[in-house]
Amino acid sequence: MHTLSDLRAGRLTGLNRLNLAEGLTELPREVLALADTLEVLNLSGNALHSLPDWLPELRHLKVLFCSDNRFTRVPEVVGACPQLTMVGFKSNQITEVPASSLPARLRWLILTGNRIEALPDTLGQRPALEKLALAGNRLSHLPDTLAGAPNLALMRLSANAFEAFPDWLFDLPALCWLALAGNPATQALEQSRRAQAARAADLPRVPFSALQWGALLGEGASGHIHQVAWPPTPQHPQGEALALKVFKGELTSDGWPDSELTACLSVSPHPNLIGVKGLLQGHPQGRDGLFMPLVPADHQALAGPPSLASCSRDVYPADRAWPLREAWQMAHDTASALAHLHAQGWMHGDFYAHNLMWRAGAPLRLGDFGAATPFDEADTAQAGRMAALEVRAWGHFLHELLSHVVPPAGAAVPEGWWSLHRACVGPVGQRPGWAAVLQHLQALRP
Repeated sequence: MHTLSDLRAGRLTGLNRLNLAEGLTELPREVLALADTLEVLNLSGNALHSLPDWLPELRHLKVLFCSDNRFTRVPEVVGACPQLTMVGFKSNQITEVPASSLPARLRWLILTGNRIEALPDTLGQRPALEKLALAGNRLSHLPDTLAGAPNLALMRLSANAFEAFPDWLFDLPALCWLALAGNPATQALEQSRRAQAARAADLPRVPFSALQWGALLGEGASGHIHQVAWPPTPQHPQGEALALKVFKGELTSDGWPDSELTACLSVSPHPNLIGVKGLLQGHPQGRDGLFMPLVPADHQALAGPPSLASCSRDVYPADRAWPLREAWQMAHDTASALAHLHAQGWMHGDFYAHNLMWRAGAPLRLGDFGAATPFDEADTAQAGRMAALEVRAWGHFLHELLSHVVPPAGAAVPEGWWSLHRACVGPVGQRPGWAAVLQHLQALRP
């Protein structure tokens, strides 16, 4: 974090990323001293309600974060910034998005957790638009100008007011990461799934007071994950080490944690899914919690999440590589897990390598159901639409796997692999279903 005093003293000359959080009520003009170099401006956590007319003079500005401020509308001056591609106004009190507030080069728009009821038609006139985060607003419709948006790959529409979703949404050519839960359109199905899971699940309920607490393993948007040991049982006389996810109960970029909880409880076990071992009871703040198997310490996320530059694609360590046989196993593990989810009426919605726990030679484990969307698996048309979206996401993952394959000397990845990739990311109506994907994989087995 930088300071206003350092900025005013000229000690930040040449900076390309500026982070200011000092309770600002206006943006200090001294920021203009960085106009020749500044590319990322993070003003989150202030008390701003407007931005100055001179903002476009930051001619190299590409990324603007204004989360957790006091904006009630997206300032029109934002749309005049010539190089701006990423705009974030998460967790303000925004009710209005003026047509002129969206930059011409817009690629990534974050408006999560506001009070927006409608979006301008100009949103569909931004051909570079790739990611659209709108969870936790009051939207009941989308601009029809978005239909056919050529590069829109990720949308978060959870926790809004949609009674139905436009048909064109599922025909967007690049879309593959979609979250819709927590809307009136999904409410009945979510309630039914939650009730069925509560009746059917034979899961132990473990009181908060009986736990032995270990290290904090991680924190995600929806909760904290701790290592815990629960009390001795006949099966585990010494107790059992587990991971416990305690939900925050707050809106996340994916939607409501309650939707994630419903998905976790509704899906039956699968060897490549991080399953549920029990439910937490008696949390002092009344929070929900899920016990999960403890992922071995030698496992790690297969990749890192998307960067500001990669936008919707994961970032892999430079040294990550594997033989074709291991790539086949990872491709099969993940396709099998996703087919299992879809057979039970759930789309994962966030199928990425950064949500896969990995160790060389071990089965992959898929977690993070925060963006999961329920659908009626008996409705073959709807099931096909959901599969087509997630098959494309898996197709991107397949390309990433193949890009990190180290083939035997003098060999190349067989064409059949690339043929499967092209089919999975091809036109919506021509993508294979999960059964066909698994069949094709069997034929490719090294």
